[in-house]
Amino acid sequence: MQLAARIEDLRKDYVVGGEVVRALRGVSMDVPAGDYVAIMGPSGSGKSTLLNLLGCLDRPTSGNFYLADENVARLSDDRLSEVRAAHIGFVFQSYNLLPQMTVLENIEVPLHYRGRITAADRRRVRELAEMVGLAERLQHRPMQLSGGQQQRVAIARSLVNDPVFLLADEPTGNLDSHTTEEILALLERLNDAGKTIIMVTHETDVAERSKRIVRLRDGVVQFDRRTARGGGSPEPVDTAAPQSVGQP
Repeated sequence: MQLAARIEDLRKDYVVGGEVVRALRGVSMDVPAGDYVAIMGPSGSGKSTLLNLLGCLDRPTSGNFYLADENVARLSDDRLSEVRAAHIGFVFQSYNLLPQMTVLENIEVPLHYRGRITAADRRRVRELAEMVGLAERLQHRPMQLSGGQQQRVAIARSLVNDPVFLLADEPTGNLDSHTTEEILALLERLNDAGKTIIMVTHETDVAERSKRIVRLRDGVVQFDRRTARGGGSPEPVDTAAPQSVGQP
């Protein structure tokens, strides 16, 4: 089984007002290539902390995080930035598009960090824009687009470097129900084509569209189960047991 990511006994502590806050208290999880994982949990459960660690935006206090067979928990800042740019595509709730740029220019932003943009790169940018249904909006700027169209631009941008996985943070949080359905259908098509997706959401109906739900509480995994789309629903994880979970 090829893994897109593996985390082992991940722990993260913060010092707040002179006291240690243990945001993650030993989380272990395998993410096979091609999986589609929804991470849920109440406020304070640790899901935002886990999101930052998975996105290589922060380092754990202890534990390991393997991405493409490299333990990114131990990398230098420069190498961490390289891994983040090459292996992770980000989709945010607020889209994070550059307002002065067109659809095509926004999609190609990650390519600028690699250096010169080639003709092949520009063809890929156009193909991605067309794939997400924006063939008629290539020269539009974000303010000329609906929320759903802006999120489509963000998804295309996240794919431009062909990342190991997409990390989506509440990707439908600002969208109405009709547009939410469109974005979820797009994510499902990407996953069906083989792209690994890890999504943070607080909406149960959105999570059920994934293949697997991992719910956190108080910094540990409360349960890890397959959805109907993922092939069934095993018994929830016993949180009193060792946290070696996530095997499909």
